[in-house]
Amino acid sequence: MKFNSLKIGDLVARLPIIQGGMGIGVSSSGLASAVANAGGIGIISGAQIGYNEEDFENNPLKANLYALKKHIKLAREKAPSGIIGVNLMVAMNYYEEHVRAALEAGIDIIISGAGLPTSLPKLAEGFNVKLAPIVSSLKAAKVILKLWDRHHKCVPDLVVIEGPKAGGHLGFAPHELSMTPLEFDNTVVEIIEETKLYGDKYHKNIPVVVAGGIFDGYDIGRYLKLGADGVQMATRFVATEECDAHINFKKAYIDCVLEDIDIIKSPVGMPGRAIKNSFIKSIAENTQNIEKCYNCLTPCNPKNTPYCITKALINAVRGKVDEGLIFCGENAHKIDKILPVSELMAQLEKELLLC
Repeated sequence: MKFNSLKIGDLVARLPIIQGGMGIGVSSSGLASAVANAGGIGIISGAQIGYNEEDFENNPLKANLYALKKHIKLAREKAPSGIIGVNLMVAMNYYEEHVRAALEAGIDIIISGAGLPTSLPKLAEGFNVKLAPIVSSLKAAKVILKLWDRHHKCVPDLVVIEGPKAGGHLGFAPHELSMTPLEFDNTVVEIIEETKLYGDKYHKNIPVVVAGGIFDGYDIGRYLKLGADGVQMATRFVATEECDAHINFKKAYIDCVLEDIDIIKSPVGMPGRAIKNSFIKSIAENTQNIEKCYNCLTPCNPKNTPYCITKALINAVRGKVDEGLIFCGENAHKIDKILPVSELMAQLEKELLLC
């Protein structure tokens, strides 16, 4: 099928593909810049991005803000003509400080979920940046569109709809994860229609992209035919040469089978999708001990949490996969090799054209 470039205001990506943000450290400047150079939109995850900085253990906030700016700068240098964004979770502690750091570094797009980013337009006043909330339901879309309209006299530049097949933390109650593809498709169409109402009010085109379980160009084409303007893909970019995670992390994706992928309970009470391993088993047996709190997520209480999610994710991205949490999307088991980002993007484009 013929497809259009993804246009977000004055930003134009040749391919309608946004690489989803993956923390901790899975999508940093290396991956984001490679995707941007290949015609998509590269996203840096702001979740504990300073984990490799020398002072992270003693002052994680300082390390994270420094690293966020550093990786935005590095991505810009590697992809001077590309589009670079950040993903910042509303649920993270010091959310406003991270937003400010990204703005000061000159980021193109801020994508924000894990809660509704009600204050984001106010924080971004005066900056030339595109703002994109992540929603998982028509109700959430209506709430954020109405709030931004009423309180900030603006609308999003982009809306991301994340479905139940995504990796990592999921914006669904456990019983909602069994949503059928048809039910999710209907939700996508409803959100597109609701977004258009606000776009018409502001005489503005608000593109909508779909995320969660999108694996190939045929999946992309299906959502474009539903009326979406593009997609956001994360899991597929893990098994690339430029992904910032350790090779052992990438191999965990390649080696896993469908039965290895399961829904776990995050320390903050949210469901999450991950690859089953020794660490997941230790959680089930409640054998984890919390040695230190990194103060990463607002709902987390180290006194009663079963494990430290920051430590678990850092272990995984550094290659200690049996001691770490390996978040992944539902289709991770379909990945069978590591490719350069440019080759993956060319493959996705070819499949999309064949739809």
